[in-house]
This record gives sequence, structure tokens and C-alpha cells, in this order.
Amino acid sequence: MRTAPTILHLDMDAFYASAEQAAKPSLRGKAVIVGGLGPRGVVATCSYEARVFGVHSAMPMAQARRLAPNAAYLVPRFGLYREISEQVMGLLRELSPLVEPLSLDEAFVDLEAGQTAWDAESARLTGVKLRGDIRAVTGLTGSVGLAASKMLAKIASEQAKPDGLVLIEPGTERELLAPMSVRTLPGVGPATGDHLRRGGITTVGEIAEAGEDELVRLLGKAHGVALYAMALAHDVRPVVAERDTKSVSVEDTYDVDIHDRVRVRMEVQRLADRCVRRLRGAHLSGRTIVLKVRRYDFSTLTRSETLRGPTDDPAVVREAAARLLESVDTTGGVRLLGVGVSGLADYTQEDLFAQARTAAAAASAEELEQAEQEEAEEAAEEPVPPAERRWHAGHDVRHAEFGHGWVQGSGLGRVTVRFETPGSLPGRVRTFRSDDPLLEGAEPLPLVERRGGDVGAPAGSPAAGGEG
Repeated sequence: MRTAPTILHLDMDAFYASAEQAAKPSLRGKAVIVGGLGPRGVVATCSYEARVFGVHSAMPMAQARRLAPNAAYLVPRFGLYREISEQVMGLLRELSPLVEPLSLDEAFVDLEAGQTAWDAESARLTGVKLRGDIRAVTGLTGSVGLAASKMLAKIASEQAKPDGLVLIEPGTERELLAPMSVRTLPGVGPATGDHLRRGGITTVGEIAEAGEDELVRLLGKAHGVALYAMALAHDVRPVVAERDTKSVSVEDTYDVDIHDRVRVRMEVQRLADRCVRRLRGAHLSGRTIVLKVRRYDFSTLTRSETLRGPTDDPAVVREAAARLLESVDTTGGVRLLGVGVSGLADYTQEDLFAQARTAAAAASAEELEQAEQEEAEEAAEEPVPPAERRWHAGHDVRHAEFGHGWVQGSGLGRVTVRFETPGSLPGRVRTFRSDDPLLEGAEPLPLVERRGGDVGAPAGSPAAGGEG
């Protein structure tokens, strides 16, 4: 274990919600909740103002609405969040070649490898500068933890929240850890925590006092030895720049249980195609196809099939997923479906049988396509009513007269829009018909607008009307 606090852990503060507050001046300093807005949606992230009401991540959205009925409820905009994440990760890579992203808003950095820190003071200065750079580039805030190991750096960033910096000096680790709950340590979830509690162990200090033998007796050799080492602040895990992707998967949760077996098959086929698109986007292939089914009673079943070689052929994945579905009883209804591919590789091995089936089906598919084309030509003269546009709460729009805004809500043939930009004052609200030809979807604007070298006020800053 190193002797200087040169491992940095960055955790962006309430990332999705803060990004929405930065983009929408009228929401700064107010309760914002981001997640699925359907009957079965869950909270992805909420602002600190919403947490005052007891709202937290992974809470059912219906419960959040009961706790904070006046909060702003928005659907996620992952394109925007990925763009901001790339900016933040770029700043981290300027500090060191060893950056280990854990998610869009969280990463470890080995400052020693980048020669940007070598002792406590240089590490602290680097952390202070990083926080300032993140605010200047994105308008958002992040919390920084600095320590001699990954485990301690993450604990430090949790203590620093929100918008702070905590450095754990080498030599003080065990004293710091001793009074903390056992749940503070990585790998200690509710089940392990309850097991330790039944053994009379509730704090990290009590783990250290119990000794390795007792931990092994309670939890088994591998888990017991690892947990005892962490209680002594021993963590030699390195920062790894490239984390191998182990699987690629997609899943959907449905607002209403699906009972129709034909509809279930269609959903599985659609998910298989989405999964393959994501697989190809990462330039990967895989050998094992996995189907996930959560039924009406919340029982979750997984089925898998391993192919002779890796593939990224959508026909092969669809067929495998369909075969797996045949072994699952969906009579009572399905609330969630998922398709995944694991056993990843960066090459493909063609399935000759699948190719033959695809070739055999090509002729009939061509005939069907020709018939559909003829039918379409016959109906071309008949007017087709346009599909109703859907307006998602929080998404950006542009009006030909009023400019850029975002959707506050929609329904009953109406859509309510607040017209403002990241660098403006809170804007006015107007309501339109949902089919208004002057209103259309728009790309998100940059959160930070520079004018003459000035940086737009970030969410939560005094200039933005939020917390300092």
C-alpha cells in the first residue's frame, strides 16, 4: 500500500438531476427527480433539495411522488449525460494515464502515475484544481476523495458530498474506519451486514477486533479474509485504465403486464435487435445468449444458450432468444424482459446453419416485401393521418417564434413548454397543441455558455439562485 494519498476518487453530485438544473434555470435550487415516469418507474437520481423529503435513488417513482408531490419529474436524457461525462473524463485523463471509470459520473485516478501528485499537499492542490475545472467546463460540481487506496478514496468522496474535498492522511485510516458501519466496506450488502450483526459485529472496528479466524468462520475463507484486510485498511487494488466489458444487454419494464404470448415473442425479438446494435457499436461479438424474464409475481427467470462461436448476427441472436423463451411459462403475465450477450470477443465465427436458414428465408422475405410494396402503392393515394407526437417531460424543444425551451408536461392534446436556456433567467411558460407545426424537438444546448470569457452560473451557485 502506498504511503501518500495519491489515489483520487471523483463522484459527481446528483449527476443527472444537477445536469437538468444546470440546463433549466427555473429548476435551480428546487427539488428535481429524474427517472422512469410510468407506473413502474424508479428514481434514477434526485437533487439534494428532493432528498430533504426522503426521496432517494432506486425508490419507486410512485412513492417519490407521494413524498415530494411538487417536485419536477423528468425523464433521463442519456445523450446529454454521456456528453458531460466525456468532458469530465477528459479532465481526469489530463491528470493521469490511469483513469478507471466506474460509471458516467464516477471514476478513480492514479495521480502518482501521472506525476501530478506525490504527497498530501500536491494531491490536495490537484483535487482543488480539478473541482474548479469541472465547474468551469460543465457548470456542475463533483466531490473528491484522496487517499492511499481505492477503498479509502471512495469513502473520502462520500464524506465530501456535496461539492467538497476530503483527504485521508496515511496513518489515520484505522482510526477513521473504526466507528463506521460495516456497510461502509465494499462487498458488504444487506445480507452480509445482517450476518455480521447476528455475530455481534456492527462496526468496522469490531471486525478488526474479531480477527481473521472469526471472520472466516462467519463468512467463509475468501470473503472473510478479504473483509478482515479491508477493516485493517489494507487495499492493494490498482487503478485499471481499461475495464473489460463482460456482457452487453438491454431490458424493458412494462407499465402493464404483457399476457399475449405473441406480443412477448415480438418484444424479445425487438430486444434482441437492440442488443445486437449495442454489441456491434462496441465492435464486439459473443457466444452466450441470455434471456431474462420477470413475471407478474416478481419472480425472475434467466435462461442462457452458448453457441459454438461468437457472433454479432441479429438473426442468430433472435433465434437463440426465441428458443430460450419457449422454456419459460409466461401465462400469468410478464412485467420485464431482457436480452443479453456474454462471452464477448472482438471477432465473429459465422453460424453456417443460421446462414443457411437466413438464405432460405431471403426468397420468401423478398416476395413479402414485394407484396407489401404493391399494397403500399395502392394505398398511396389515400391520406394517412400523421402519428401523434410524444412529448417527454424534460426534453428540449424549439418553437419557431419563441425559440429554445423544454417540456414541462403534456397530455389531452396539449404540451406545456418553458422557454429558457442554460445561460438565461428563468423563462416563461406557454401551452400549445401537441401537433403545433411550429414546435419541434431540439438538441440540448451546452450547459456552460462562454461570452467574452465569462462562464455561465452553474446549478446550485448563488448566481443561479441555488445553494452556495
